[in-house]
Amino acid sequence: MEPRFLLLTDVAAELNVSDSQVYHMVRSGELPAIKIGGRGQWRVERARLEEYIQHKYEETAAWVRDNPLTDREAE
Repeated sequence: MEPRFLLLTDVAAELNVSDSQVYHMVRSGELPAIKIGGRGQWRVERARLEEYIQHKYEETAAWVRDNPLTDREAE
């Protein structure tokens, strides 16, 4: 059974980005997360991460649709 909540380092590994990039995504509100414990450690719910990934797929598909390749770019 997979854990419900992930450390930011786990999220970084899942997305293949740096820990600092994930921290920025969380602090900016781009990726929903919670702070828990006396030291305020960040956790990302796995379901929220999956929603974030799906949203990024949709966002990318829209960008590709709105920015088609041209012959000039193919060269």
